[in-house]
Amino acid sequence: MWIEIADKSGFCFGVERAIRLTEEAAERFGEVWTSGPLIHNPIVTKSLEKKGVHIADNVESAAGKPLVIRSHGVSAQTGIKAAELCAEVIDATCPFVAKIHKIVSETSAEAVVVLGDRTHPEVIGIMGHAVGRVYACAGADDIEGLFTRGELSDNEDVALVVQTTFDRGRFEEYSERIARNHSRVKIYDTICHATSERQRNAEELAKRAALMIVVGGRSSSNTGALAAICARHCRTVFAESAADIPRQILSGLRSDSLIGITAGASTPVYTIKEVHERMNEEIRSVNENEEDFAALLEADQSFIKLRNGMRVKATVVSVSDREVCVEVGAKQTGYIACEELTNNPEAVAAVVKVGDVIDAIVIKVDDSTGTAALSKKRVDTALSLEKMMAVKDANETIEGVVSNVVKGGVIVFSDNTRIFIPASQTGIPRNGSLDVLLKQTVKLKIIEVNDQRGGRVVGSIKLANKEVRDAERAKFWENIEVGQKFVGEVRSIEDYGVFVDIGAVDGLVRTSELTWNRVGHPKDIVKIGDKINVIVKSYDPEKKRVSLSAKDPDDNPWTKFIDEYSKGDVIKATIVSITEFGAFAQIIPGVDGLIHISQISTERVNNIASVLSVGQEVEVKIIEIDTEKNRVSLSIKALMEETASDDSDDEE
Repeated sequence: MWIEIADKSGFCFGVERAIRLTEEAAERFGEVWTSGPLIHNPIVTKSLEKKGVHIADNVESAAGKPLVIRSHGVSAQTGIKAAELCAEVIDATCPFVAKIHKIVSETSAEAVVVLGDRTHPEVIGIMGHAVGRVYACAGADDIEGLFTRGELSDNEDVALVVQTTFDRGRFEEYSERIARNHSRVKIYDTICHATSERQRNAEELAKRAALMIVVGGRSSSNTGALAAICARHCRTVFAESAADIPRQILSGLRSDSLIGITAGASTPVYTIKEVHERMNEEIRSVNENEEDFAALLEADQSFIKLRNGMRVKATVVSVSDREVCVEVGAKQTGYIACEELTNNPEAVAAVVKVGDVIDAIVIKVDDSTGTAALSKKRVDTALSLEKMMAVKDANETIEGVVSNVVKGGVIVFSDNTRIFIPASQTGIPRNGSLDVLLKQTVKLKIIEVNDQRGGRVVGSIKLANKEVRDAERAKFWENIEVGQKFVGEVRSIEDYGVFVDIGAVDGLVRTSELTWNRVGHPKDIVKIGDKINVIVKSYDPEKKRVSLSAKDPDDNPWTKFIDEYSKGDVIKATIVSITEFGAFAQIIPGVDGLIHISQISTERVNNIASVLSVGQEVEVKIIEIDTEKNRVSLSIKALMEETASDDSDDEE
């Protein structure tokens, strides 16, 4: 007899993420509560309890405490209530479940049907996000019943989603029937990628096995689905742990039988190992003579007989620059070449160390030399594709390091996953150099995962940056106020003013708002790249426009003018411009007064330029001050008249 563990066994990405977020929260707060069991596995739940993770029966019981939304998700109303009552909410909803929430909350269909277990928390949460009529159905007959009873009509649009852990074979059978009978039902395949792969892998193993052990929590929906699938092909035992496996379970099996082990998405690796060891004990107990059993192992290789494509646990024995030597429990010595160790050649030294136990796939067995070539990279690729698919579906942003520039883009490594970023998605202008990104840590979105093309993963730095900018803009428009101050950078210069980058948006500083002094052209005051202090004058959230001023209110020359000058004062002023109706004269920097054409001379003036010139200093009298409009009227004529009057008095 020999044992084989299904490749896709144990924690999925969503469960790993939920546990990581919960453990981090427990470490940060000391204690944390979850909205029901975090996952459906009592072994994991007990382990988390020792770390300060408690189960809350409802949101009210966690009021004032940090609460983790479990991987199954909750209804929209429960999420709102949690945000109101709890000290902090950590959302550990599986990205695949969150995707369904988005579908049912945004659909324009008159009704939503959820295919799944109506008592399961995931289904309850999904139903709580639907905005219209919503129904939970276990199968096609239930859905047909809704049409027969008139609860659904063929004249209305219906959206059908499916529980992420539903049996794919049954889903395909049901969806084909519904699509054939009801053309206005739009069917969304929302079974998660990892679940589909796990079910397919378990079924392939069950077809070859004489006995399948399915490991996982009794209340776990995805584990139950695995057990049902395996039971179609061979004898199947559902066990939460090694203790659930009955003695003499191998009774009646042939000596060359294959025993398969698979596990649900919420089953930890150590439980799978315990079950594996338990089955090893059963195999030994089948043989009355231990020496005969050892000989049988040597002859048959049992669970340590290596075959191409077999996934094994390998213990690192030595590490060199070219390869890693591993022990896999077989008579062959295992070797992993560096190019089969990791996708990132620069990270080889950091990948493994002596004593590490790693997952690997057998790629070639050579009995003549007693060696076996293995690959860790291929296992990692499969896992990373699953993770990247979840990241893509959840529209999450991840970080990575740009390792090199290639034809048409750059290569980024994130968690040892090789991601190609096309040049058009880097955010670098068409004529810019991609070399500026080398060795930089960047944020990115996943836009394509194609396991049919050798595990090709494509990302976008541009989309991640846009999301950050959009969030910053949204926050900016929420908090902007007139009078708010910024230090901005001049982005462009126009005839009418300059555009200044103030972080989230660009604002316009009109020429008249650049300085208190007279300005000819904005380029005379600033240049592109200059940092200037600006103040918000006005804004329009609908048109996304902001008007700015670079004038410092504390330097307002009008304040100084009002303090030092009064109507009737005689002063010296310099002509700064001439118009058809008069001349402007600077009193102090930033304050000009108008000498109207009628106030230039006691005689009629037809051509101002023949009397006054720019730069000429003249003596004038202040005849009017308009403090509301910041206008000053000056007169040369008034002084001439006063002089003439004085001369007349002297003659008398």
